[in-house]
Amino acid sequence: MNRTQKEECVEQLTSQLQQAPFMVVANYRGVTVKEINQFRRTLEAAGLQYKVIKNTLARRAIAGSDREVLAPLLSGMNGWVISGEDPIAAAKVFRDAIKDFKKAEKFVVAGGFFEGGLISAPEVEKVADLPGREQLLGNLLATLQEAPRQVLGVIQGAPRDLLYLLKNFETKLAEAAGEAE
Repeated sequence: MNRTQKEECVEQLTSQLQQAPFMVVANYRGVTVKEINQFRRTLEAAGLQYKVIKNTLARRAIAGSDREVLAPLLSGMNGWVISGEDPIAAAKVFRDAIKDFKKAEKFVVAGGFFEGGLISAPEVEKVADLPGREQLLGNLLATLQEAPRQVLGVIQGAPRDLLYLLKNFETKLAEAAGEAE
């Protein structure tokens, strides 16, 4: 790679890494090419990217940004998992994709980036346990609908109680009329 190609690569990486809300840096020593290709296809199907980035280029791409906290993780053979728009869905896909690697201890998560800060390897899995965007939107909708539902219940309460009172009074009058005969 000549200097201009490296500069273009760093610019492209910088823009890509700045847009990603969730990233994972992992050591992939011991993983075969076939396994990495399968892993890459699994991630790409879910809208994630897996890239092997030279550490010096990665350091230049993250320099001066909030992603610079990832710099201490950059040693050895690292692969980067870069998310799309939904970081929680990306974390869930990543967690499911590395299950076999974790059992064989071939793919070691060094750490990641989420919500503007560095996260450790165990925290990467905790991100996957968070509720997804769709679930959060559903919870928000349920919360927004609950207040009007409660107000409606209070408004309907008085006429309903009056109706029950009148019905009970009618029943008592009918019983009193039946006893009088």
